Amino acid sequence: MLISYQIRAARAALDWTASKLADKAGVGLRTVMRIEAEDGVPQTTTGTLIKIQSALEAAGIEFIGSPDDAPGIRIHRRKD
Repeated sequence: MLISYQIRAARAALDWTASKLADKAGVGLRTVMRIEAEDGVPQTTTGTLIKIQSALEAAGIEFIGSPDDAPGIRIHRRKD
């Protein structure tokens, strides 16, 4: 399970705009903005989080930890 901080950090590490993440994940820009504005585990559907996680992982992001234990990211490679 991702937390909002991990999504913001991953997007920043990739130098992606919120619009680019929304496009790559196939979700709405407002959805990305709402999720990133929250603290902790976002209040959204599991399907939406999976789409966002998959898009970021495809670009080389690895999500580490858990919401309660050292959540973070690792960067493996950069793709557009």
